[in-house]
Amino acid sequence: MNIKEIKEMINLMNENGLVELEIEKEGMRIRLKKTGGGAEVFSGPIVIEKEKIPGIPPHTPEIEATKETTVKTVEIKAPMVGTFYRAPSPEAPPYVEIGQTIEIGQVICIIEAMKLMNEIKSEIKGKVLEILVDNAEPVEFGQPMFIIEPL
Repeated sequence: MNIKEIKEMINLMNENGLVELEIEKEGMRIRLKKTGGGAEVFSGPIVIEKEKIPGIPPHTPEIEATKETTVKTVEIKAPMVGTFYRAPSPEAPPYVEIGQTIEIGQVICIIEAMKLMNEIKSEIKGKVLEILVDNAEPVEFGQPMFIIEPL
């Protein structure tokens, strides 16, 4: 690969709003990933805390019990627009299942964008609580795909 081809890949990413691009050609593999800077760049997991239940006044026993059982969760969001796949092929088992513990860097799904299969890797260690997207369904940039309980 030469500089011209790499610049073309960067232009492809910018024109199509891609955050990450990985290509293998002639035995060479290149991975481009945007970080920081622009408002459109995926900044990583978002922590959501359940704090209070609407309709119940503060300082009641129900509120105190809820605070003790609060579970912090993290949403893993789609870093690009494309088609979500839970497994590498229709016959293969899914990358992750509900209840499974995932590690940092573990592939959790694939998003197909412009005929390119982009492996999406976990940026956190945790337990999969929910899978929010069905297999072969389209996803939008920033759409929540998984709910994870950090470990």
